[in-house]
Amino acid sequence: MTIQHTVVFALHHAEASSEEKTFLTDAQRSLSAVPGVQQFRINRQVSDKSDLRWQFTMLFDDQAAYDAYNEHPDHVAFVESRWQHEVRDFQEYDFVASD
Repeated sequence: MTIQHTVVFALHHAEASSEEKTFLTDAQRSLSAVPGVQQFRINRQVSDKSDLRWQFTMLFDDQAAYDAYNEHPDHVAFVESRWQHEVRDFQEYDFVASD
């Protein structure tokens, strides 16, 4: 059962600022390197219907891989040192295929 983990979010940083770019670059580098993460992507929102400008999405083979990601020291460190301070608002979604 593959899990697609998705989080959409808005940053405190100004759009196209160096701080925004650094946050996204650092997230790509650190989160995609956590064991079990597959197909990590960063997408930018283009609709006016939401002010949550960014999306991280990634796949996990199963619940065990997803749980290991959530508990991994690199993920925890990113959340504590960056996410909690730089993200203004977010929504998190976890999906499995409907059979």
